[in-house]
Amino acid sequence: MTLLFVTGTSTDIGKTVVTAALAATAIAAGRTVAVCKPAQTGVAQDEPGDLATVTQLAGVTRTVELARYPEPLAPDTAARRCGAPLLTIDETLSAITELTADVVLVEGAGGLLVRIGEFTLLDLAAKLSAPVLVVTAPGLGTLNHTELTTRALDAAGVECAGLVIGSWPAVPDLAMETNRVDLPRVTGAEVVGSVPAGAGAWSADEFRAGASAWFDSGWVRRHLLS
Repeated sequence: MTLLFVTGTSTDIGKTVVTAALAATAIAAGRTVAVCKPAQTGVAQDEPGDLATVTQLAGVTRTVELARYPEPLAPDTAARRCGAPLLTIDETLSAITELTADVVLVEGAGGLLVRIGEFTLLDLAAKLSAPVLVVTAPGLGTLNHTELTTRALDAAGVECAGLVIGSWPAVPDLAMETNRVDLPRVTGAEVVGSVPAGAGAWSADEFRAGASAWFDSGWVRRHLLS
């Protein structure tokens, strides 16, 4: 089984669409896929969340969401404000390890150090010795944000599986072009993929047909399909 965590350098960076693209790539290669989103915030109980997006775009049939809070806040803050119990690291680890699929993807909330309960996505990845893929932005500020994230991974002894630009425009500006070159230099991690801007609004057929081309094929073989 391949276990891969997906985090971002911030919120609204493209983690869900990248997770869907990873799932679509694995499914197209004949693998079974399960996706876990430990905590979903900013969505009512009867509204579709991030896992619904992954299901719609990639065709994943096995998804697990452990907690949902209505306010768009960090999960631990959102839980306290609505009087819900905090997720524990033990129940979250159990939910992840009980998933049976060729590829298990775990999408975090916000960035690497956002509290999911009394723990972070980094804590989960460290406990499971799992690599973490970092979704980042292309524009100004991304060098600093991405290096902070990769340094945190390195300090915890957690493997960075690579960087993916979550929304790459059809006409990138100068900062975006130079950032794409500089990201590996400042972080020590390769840019292993980029998702076209607006891909999350594509039809499922169009999304699934294009997804595998958004990632480096060698990286896919080593980190997703191994």
